[in-house]
Amino acid sequence: MAKESCTVIGVFDDYSTAESVARDLANMGIPRESINVRSNFKTGAAGRSEYDDEGHEGGISGFFHRLFGGGHEDSGHYDESIRRGSAVVAVMATNDQVEEAARIMTERGAIDIDRRVEEYRRLGYQRYDPNAPAYSREEAQRERSQYREGQYREGQQGTSVPVVEEEVEVGKREVLRGGVRVYSRVVEQPVNKSVELREEHVRVERRPVNRTLERGEAERIREQSVEVTEMAEEPVVRKRARVREEVVVGKDTTTRTENVQDTVRRTEVEVERLEGSAAGRSFAEDFRRHYDSNYTSSGESYETMRPAYEYGAQAANDARYRGKNWSDVEENLRTDYLRNNPNSSWDRIKGAIRYGWERVTGKR
Repeated sequence: MAKESCTVIGVFDDYSTAESVARDLANMGIPRESINVRSNFKTGAAGRSEYDDEGHEGGISGFFHRLFGGGHEDSGHYDESIRRGSAVVAVMATNDQVEEAARIMTERGAIDIDRRVEEYRRLGYQRYDPNAPAYSREEAQRERSQYREGQYREGQQGTSVPVVEEEVEVGKREVLRGGVRVYSRVVEQPVNKSVELREEHVRVERRPVNRTLERGEAERIREQSVEVTEMAEEPVVRKRARVREEVVVGKDTTTRTENVQDTVRRTEVEVERLEGSAAGRSFAEDFRRHYDSNYTSSGESYETMRPAYEYGAQAANDARYRGKNWSDVEENLRTDYLRNNPNSSWDRIKGAIRYGWERVTGKR
């Protein structure tokens, strides 16, 4: 069963980066015919792309129209970025390849097209005009330089480096430390207590008597009966509940001060000023002068060679190479530069890189 596919699009400020991204996408298993790369500028070092879509019907512009539908605003945004000198990589990837493809594009510096269009509009752009002329190489380079290291501010350009500092906030929370549970239960205890009881017993005695019935005793000669009762005491048990003790359960609240220790991090930004040339000229002027003297007849434009000059100057200020001679660092610089610019020829641009290095180190 065929896998579902999605389209991932990345926009880059230079063509060589877009080409490198396309190779990475191909290396992860995406067919080359599913990868389209388009830019109005292809450097002499890059040559013609293996992933060029010019042979496809309608080119990349037609691809955007088929993807977004005719008249869709997003299609015009991508066309506009190409007109202004950016390079676009569009890849058809299966669902399980989409996340990796997006990660590769993000790590290689894909720009946020929505944010870039906001900057276009701030400078007067309204919508893509297919009849508008494409930017020249100089115009594209000039605009590209405004985004490479920084972003627009209101009325100014520049690069911002955030200074970040962590703060410690100490709060409180209630935790269960323990407690007391009080039970009451009935306990039976045998009790012995002595009590004195009284009992009555009828005693009957017969005493012999021999006397004359006295006057007044005549009425005794009649029938009569006499009852004498016997009484006895028996113990009666009554129970009476009395409160002997109370168990009072309460809480005492105390406060204590605890010193909380932790570590916080912050970033410190150091600004190092690069040394200028002895004559007060900028390095850019020196680079252009060196190019005019050595490369004009080579067929390479200054815009093609300028990144090599700038790379040499930046490397001279790198802490890894500072204080070393060109012979000590040449192999490392070669490896690093070709890794980021795989289509370049070291022999062709080595002289420009070395010149940039020696202008900063003062060894020229």
